[in-house]
Amino acid sequence: MNIEARRFTIDDGSRTTGSCRLCNMPIRRTMVDLGMSPLCESFRRPEERDGMEPFFPLHALVCEHCLLVQLKEYVTPDHIFTEYAYFSSYSTSWVAHAKAYCHGIAQRLGLDANSLVVELASNDGYLLQHFLPMGIPVLGVEPAANVAAVAKGKGIPTLVEFFGVALAERMVAEGQAADLIAGNNVLAQVPDLNDFVGGIRILLKPEGVCTLEFPHLERLIAENQFDTIYHEHFSYFSFHTILRMAEKHRLKVIDVEELRTHGGSLRVHLARIESTRPIAPSVPALQAREEAAGVRDMRTYDAFAAKVKRTKRRLLSVLIGAKDEGLKICGYGAPGKGNTLLNYCGIGTDFLDFTVDRNPYKHGLFTPGMHIPIHPVEAIDEAKPDYVLILPWNLKDEIVQQMRHIGDWGGKFIVPIPEATIIDPKEMPT
Repeated sequence: MNIEARRFTIDDGSRTTGSCRLCNMPIRRTMVDLGMSPLCESFRRPEERDGMEPFFPLHALVCEHCLLVQLKEYVTPDHIFTEYAYFSSYSTSWVAHAKAYCHGIAQRLGLDANSLVVELASNDGYLLQHFLPMGIPVLGVEPAANVAAVAKGKGIPTLVEFFGVALAERMVAEGQAADLIAGNNVLAQVPDLNDFVGGIRILLKPEGVCTLEFPHLERLIAENQFDTIYHEHFSYFSFHTILRMAEKHRLKVIDVEELRTHGGSLRVHLARIESTRPIAPSVPALQAREEAAGVRDMRTYDAFAAKVKRTKRRLLSVLIGAKDEGLKICGYGAPGKGNTLLNYCGIGTDFLDFTVDRNPYKHGLFTPGMHIPIHPVEAIDEAKPDYVLILPWNLKDEIVQQMRHIGDWGGKFIVPIPEATIIDPKEMPT
């Protein structure tokens, strides 16, 4: 990854002045302050470890008007996403999730050879590849050239651009209006929400549908998922805020599904406000549940920071106790959320000898900030650690099944979220 060649554009102040990126009202209320942290995907090459490494405030604010939780934009998206180290296909469970979605939505919407599916932030083709055997035309939009190249290698047409109103207008003019727009875990990564959502409305056919998946703020708060807060995620959404956003852009939410992915996500189905598509009962039901959970009560946000601090103390207590006993600890995974956790908690090589990742793109690099070396997964079998700290805890079931053989030498897993928990693979059912 040629980090030095990437244009580093720090905000000049215009995007950090304290206005909500959705409703433009003043925003001053803190949800949680995680201190200073580097960009979570800015992995370091060996020769860069002694160089200057930029850190930025990781300070989540909540808009008291529309309830959008957000970070200020310190670095522009073209710096973060022009070259990206995350490849979706390295998660087996995520690819399976995408495949199930493709088959289900194709049947639900009656997609065929005359339809067009467009995915926003299509990554390496992990999702669109499943439409190809069905004979359904697809088009990806992916700003990161390195991952887009992988998708193109799979035969998936991909535009290497950022999506917004201008691109949507051009696509429609070129006959690329969409029957289905899919956006998985992209909404949080968009600093200009109004341009992005405005583009969705333009790109949709009159009866077209857009599905957006994103981590649900209600679950983030309830399950203490503070490590999903990082600079690459500009915004965090409750269902209430999604409804406000849709209304602003003359869209309507016609259905919502609650998913287990990423610690608890929503999949919202959007259509143009004038569409004949009806609104499912799931929509008012989730509205009512969020209301009961206190999503519209500022005290819910105020209490979150104290929970985060307790989790930090508990995790460090477990790690310190293990090291005091002379035990060996390594990590599993090098995800964005893991780097927030490591930097906020101050977990470096004094705790973790190394971490491993299935993505060869990261092998030989070091994690941002804490500079923990990243090795292939096989390094765990060679080192035989006493504990493996699972950094992508949202994939813990998949990882524990893949790595349960660490129990053969007495190894155990540590899951950090929502509270530090130790899992003994020998005690798990086969």
